Amino acid sequence: MRTRFFLACVFLPLVVIGQDKGLTDTYNSKFAKAWSVDETAVRWTDGFWGNRFDVCRDTMVEAMWHIMNDPQVCPAYRNLEIAAGYCDGEHHGPAFLDGDFFKWFESMAAVYAVTREPKLDALMDEIIVTIAKAQREDGYMHTQVVIPERNHQKELHDNQGVVGTATGTAKGGAFNNRLNFETYNHGHLMMAACVHYRATGKRTLLDVAIKATDFLYNFYKTASAELARNAICPSHYMGVVEMYRVTGDPRYLELAQNLIDIRGLVENGTDDNQDRVPFREQWNAMGHAVRANYLYAGVADVYAETGDETLLPNLESIWSDIVNHKMYITGGCGALYDGTSPDGTNYTPDSIQKVHQSYGRAYQLPNSTAHNETCANIGNLLFNWRMFLVSGDGKYNDIVERVLYNSLLSGISLDGTKYFYTNPLRLSDEFPYTLRWPKERTRYISCFCCPPNTVRTVCEAQNYAYALTEDGLYCNLYGGSALDTKLRDGSPLKLTQVSNYPWEGVSQITFEKAPKKKEMAVYLYIPSWCDSYDIAVNGLSVNVAPVKGYAMVNRVWKKGDKITVTLEMKAKLMASNPLLEETRNQVAVMRGPVVYCLESNDLQGRDIDNVLIPANIEWKEKSVTIDGCPMTALTGTALYLRDESWDNTLYREVNTGMEKFEVTLIPYFAFGNRGHSEMSVWLPLAR
Repeated sequence: MRTRFFLACVFLPLVVIGQDKGLTDTYNSKFAKAWSVDETAVRWTDGFWGNRFDVCRDTMVEAMWHIMNDPQVCPAYRNLEIAAGYCDGEHHGPAFLDGDFFKWFESMAAVYAVTREPKLDALMDEIIVTIAKAQREDGYMHTQVVIPERNHQKELHDNQGVVGTATGTAKGGAFNNRLNFETYNHGHLMMAACVHYRATGKRTLLDVAIKATDFLYNFYKTASAELARNAICPSHYMGVVEMYRVTGDPRYLELAQNLIDIRGLVENGTDDNQDRVPFREQWNAMGHAVRANYLYAGVADVYAETGDETLLPNLESIWSDIVNHKMYITGGCGALYDGTSPDGTNYTPDSIQKVHQSYGRAYQLPNSTAHNETCANIGNLLFNWRMFLVSGDGKYNDIVERVLYNSLLSGISLDGTKYFYTNPLRLSDEFPYTLRWPKERTRYISCFCCPPNTVRTVCEAQNYAYALTEDGLYCNLYGGSALDTKLRDGSPLKLTQVSNYPWEGVSQITFEKAPKKKEMAVYLYIPSWCDSYDIAVNGLSVNVAPVKGYAMVNRVWKKGDKITVTLEMKAKLMASNPLLEETRNQVAVMRGPVVYCLESNDLQGRDIDNVLIPANIEWKEKSVTIDGCPMTALTGTALYLRDESWDNTLYREVNTGMEKFEVTLIPYFAFGNRGHSEMSVWLPLAR
């Protein structure tokens, strides 16, 4: 392992290298193959994502502000007001609530980047003043600690007439409790600040984040390994690297590198926190899935900046383990509510440790008890997006797309007001246990990390549609959109896309501006699920084979040129590996990137457990609208077993009495939006 030394603590002036860059700014990253387009460069114009963004703009962001700003429901903003000295009180809510508020703030900045709505700008300005006042003078930002410190200072003043700084006992609260989520909160502050800066050009929140990042730099420069290990759910890896990209301060990249090294010094670590062994000795996904995926995404960011070859093999091996052994068909991650982890590091049985909300063993993917926390699914997206940026490989974009259309959107109601914490693949009224999280979406969840994470990710979906590279443009996400950006050499690039994807397979891209008298490559995403496709330029078919998931068309483009991409969109029956015992002899249905499910609402009183899908079923598409969201349902002739009660029965002779009936499947992300229902993604196969 290479030894790194911290630079002398000097405060450098802000060197702006990324105001107009994208969500993940790898524009100057030496070891990235692609970089995000500008934060303000893409907007949805119509179609599926246009509909979802309209809900973001009109409902999601505002509805969540009402929740965050109501202390009777969620004390997130009230904690900041108390820490800022606006009112008296104690800290309430979980330790990570600050970070959840910053996630919501990031969603507001992302919407503002597209809409330029003055009311959003004014609200952000008002909130930033509160955040800045809630920050400790040394840059530390964590209301669970700051509030007691300020109350302690006030008590000294009231009882002794002494006005001083919070020292001694009060200040000792920082990083003393491993479950305090301080670095998680700092990391989401950094990410929100970078998005706000790129969207508005204002430094107000960025200056707060600079102080916070400086605090972490100084803390980790002197902290012991045991104290430094108090950093669960490491959003700060991504945050610190993004701060480096925005400011150009080399200390921040140095800090990010050292965060990885410090993990390797931890004694008595846990698989749950991915620190029982150094990261460079980890080859499989283990432990708490949110913490794991955030860690992997952050390490990928570090690789993009440093090219540290001791990191990439681990990332690739962990990715393969997730995708080939531990990921649901929806892109969901973290199968287990609770479990044990003997697998991650091959320790002896006497060192088995408890894990929660975690990856399990290979092929351990239950359906009714699938945890699949929405934050873990988003972490999977973040990890794969960064792996795409450093490789240009479409296999990573396959997972980005899988999550976006399935296990992300399932976490929020179609009207944008209610949320899931977990995302099971089966819901049964007969299930004999009461699980920790509700079976129906609710407006507020006591652990409120997933809702703002979901909202910010949906609000930022347009940032995954395109990416730039040295010789041109990647088209990653099809949908009605407009792009207005510049290439590396400053050449303008402006285009529009018309598409009803994912319901229809035809997408047409029209150039409004293009580099003059210069060839430019356009890399068109060909998903791994697509068996047949066609690409035409100005109406003439182009014979080009995809390389690493992209078909490249390279030519001198001019205004009015059109690219038409046609992807075959047929419904498929999907089987699982035989080692995945939960779904042996069952099938799931996919059409394009969308996973489908059966809801009891569509069964007219039939038992969902008695529905069988014939191997030769012929699916027909049917346009439907659920709660204002147009989508394609699938209908076909299925089989239904004769009803027999299973009460107090564990085994019995096979039931062979069947009848045919018309079954309707809807997209998985849309389940639970028509009132209470049972649901299943995997259904028995009838051959």
